[in-house]
Amino acid sequence: MSKLFHTVYLLIIFSACLTPLNNANSCRSYCGNISIDYPFALQHGCGHPGFRDLLFCINDVLMLHISSGSYKVLNIDYAYQALTLHEPHISTCDTIVLGNKGNGFALEPWRAPYMNPAPDNVFMLIGCSPRSPLFQGFPGKHLPCRNVSGMSCEEYYGCPAWDGLGHNKWAREEFFGSGPPECCAVPYETIKGINLTKLECEGYSSAYSVAPLRVDGPSEWSYGIRVRYSLQGNDEFCGACEATGGTCGYGEDAIRQVCMCGKVNSSSNCDSVGLSSGTRPMAMKVSAVAGLLTYMLLWITINQI
Repeated sequence: MSKLFHTVYLLIIFSACLTPLNNANSCRSYCGNISIDYPFALQHGCGHPGFRDLLFCINDVLMLHISSGSYKVLNIDYAYQALTLHEPHISTCDTIVLGNKGNGFALEPWRAPYMNPAPDNVFMLIGCSPRSPLFQGFPGKHLPCRNVSGMSCEEYYGCPAWDGLGHNKWAREEFFGSGPPECCAVPYETIKGINLTKLECEGYSSAYSVAPLRVDGPSEWSYGIRVRYSLQGNDEFCGACEATGGTCGYGEDAIRQVCMCGKVNSSSNCDSVGLSSGTRPMAMKVSAVAGLLTYMLLWITINQI
């Protein structure tokens, strides 16, 4: 009984010694069924500083907040570095929302290098005034309206939502004498911001193409906003941090990246912290003790046979 007691006791100590070696990523989390991982985070100080104060989890619903408003996050695709967003005032094939209610999409200038709507995301601006900046600076009938990734207003006019507005595409004069078109499709990079008030538009729709899938008609388009994000390079800092057991975050200035190594932060990686603060030597001591306990456990087990 005594030998069995000592065996169990050593097993408990052995497990306790190994626990500190398992350095889980304290910044990784979930909101509903969406995983939140680098470069994003819900906790202050975690993730990449370019995405700080961006995501919020409210009643298990993940929300993204930027200068133009708040959006529900439907998906984060880490492999393709993209987020899929939704907001209730985006017009679809079944419903057109007017009254200047939509958020549109506009970023703070400092966020622009890190995220923007995808090139294959079309914004269709609806009911814009002839005085709209959208139509200024373009000579003659050369409007910025165009087909974006196979999606255009010409197709969108075929949606049943237009029937309730008295739209007749065969009688439409577009820009030839009576004013601008009822709908103007543009890519985000053309105007660098979708602000319905500044553009003097009544509403908007947004749809995106998920290559290589090709859909037949606007009734099958994916409505929402597809945003691509970038880390501005290969982000070697975070790679080196995680390789040494650290977690990527940022400092109190919300600009400088840091590697979080337990209770100590490093400006490079956890190896450098260990050499200067004794964190790594302590881990080595724990490993040595664990090895000794393993040997003792094996010796006791053999003697019980």
